[in-house]
Amino acid sequence: MRSVARESTAVAVAFERELDAIVHDPDFAGLEIVAHYAQPRRGSLTLSVTIDRPGGADLALCERVASRLNAQLARLDGAYALQVESAGLDRSLVRGSDYERFSGERVRIVTSLTVNGGKTHRGILRGLRGETVVLQTESGELLLPLAAIKTANLEYDPRADLRRDKLQRKQRHGNDRKHPH
Repeated sequence: MRSVARESTAVAVAFERELDAIVHDPDFAGLEIVAHYAQPRRGSLTLSVTIDRPGGADLALCERVASRLNAQLARLDGAYALQVESAGLDRSLVRGSDYERFSGERVRIVTSLTVNGGKTHRGILRGLRGETVVLQTESGELLLPLAAIKTANLEYDPRADLRRDKLQRKQRHGNDRKHPH
């Protein structure tokens, strides 16, 4: 008789293998696996994957990824629960390359050590210098060692979206006056 542990291991290995296949599949172009894990829980396995892509990961993309994973995992013995989610508007920054990719964005960084009198830092991300994250704050440039970062997330500002929408409407309205139908 096969053990639950062996079945869970087979499911976890297949999960990892299929995630790798998905990010290399042209049907999922631009897809990024931000984070994932397989964790035993009460006789089954909890599988979780957080995805992103330029422009964001919508519900339809999450469903496509879940369907692809379920199609592969259903062939195996073993109970599992699958969760596929978007990285969201407050996406976590988990790799060094994320700090370069999202340079220019507003971020919230929590450090494990006190830096400049605090552990929570907000500002505009300016990228990396070696192993140090550069953050532009109201009081100037702040250097945070990567090793001291506990969590880092993009900080969504709905007011910026509203300002951008207002400006776009204003520009469209101005173009309508210049080019009447």
